[in-house]
Amino acid sequence: MLLYKPKKNQTGKGNRILISITVLGSAGPIRFVVNEEELVADVIDTAMKAYAREGRLPVLGSDFSNFVLYCPSAGTEALGPWETIGSLGVRNFMLFKKSSQGENTVDDGKQSPIRKGAGSWKTWFNKSISRKIASH
Repeated sequence: MLLYKPKKNQTGKGNRILISITVLGSAGPIRFVVNEEELVADVIDTAMKAYAREGRLPVLGSDFSNFVLYCPSAGTEALGPWETIGSLGVRNFMLFKKSSQGENTVDDGKQSPIRKGAGSWKTWFNKSISRKIASH
């Protein structure tokens, strides 16, 4: 008679998912596997460590509390640091540095990644990339 041994990922820890985090100004997204029940703050910390380990530019620093994680397809609100990464059911995210005023949004009339409307963050992202490419 054989005894059933549960696999390690079935011991109540949740499913593991592959996520993709795009950092503004970076060459491409960072991809890694996380547990669905992992907190957003931990995911930001892991992403920043992976980013630094790969030697990517621009240099972000090491304080993950200065950054917020957005899901472009789920709305314009940043994910809270105590939310679970799997709570929205999406796997693509964008990492932004918090504004210097302590707010997550910018309402000074300039175009920002948080504006409402279809594709507004994409327009802002493309403009910021084209400025960086044109300056080199």
